[in-house]
Amino acid sequence: MVAIIDYGVGNLFSLRSSLAAIGAESVVTGDADEILRADRVILPGVGAFADARRKLAESGLESAVYRCADSGKPLLGICLGMQLLFERSYEFGEHRGLGLLRGEVVGMAGRIPPELDIPQIGWNALHKTKDSRILSATPEGAHVYFVHSFFAERCGDSLAATAEYGLELTAAVELENVCGCQFHPEKSGGAGLDILRAFCGMEGR
Repeated sequence: MVAIIDYGVGNLFSLRSSLAAIGAESVVTGDADEILRADRVILPGVGAFADARRKLAESGLESAVYRCADSGKPLLGICLGMQLLFERSYEFGEHRGLGLLRGEVVGMAGRIPPELDIPQIGWNALHKTKDSRILSATPEGAHVYFVHSFFAERCGDSLAATAEYGLELTAAVELENVCGCQFHPEKSGGAGLDILRAFCGMEGR
């Protein structure tokens, strides 16, 4: 069973539909006990970092995320959900992240060439930087779908893939049982389904 955490942000039901398409049983839930009973957990997210961080804390689900990570259970952050895994974000101020992965979230503005649009919206190729379970079925150069204005940097050993958009932006991370995708696998066609399938096949730590 895959628990998709419902804390008030994220396109939860398209993600559930994608999991159903690969035969994975899932539940969208804001119940901490149900999340802790699941075999794998997905932390989705769209919108602003500070708002999502506040909602996760106010929902009482922050503790469940930490407990899942500490237990060795596979945990996947998607888009803003991935950004929440890092130590801090500088999106409209400085905000503390969950600190499950080393790194910080910064804006594209002033870092990518000025002729490129912000946010990055659309398909981009993945460039794998290490062997990763979540990308085990993903060929080099596979295209996935991004929608974001901020990205993680200084990710250390967790960096698993980048995508070029004026510079090499963090696209995927994985460290032991904690992993993340800056892109939306549920909107990325067959390549995205392969990534979700790989996640559903991951064993815990």
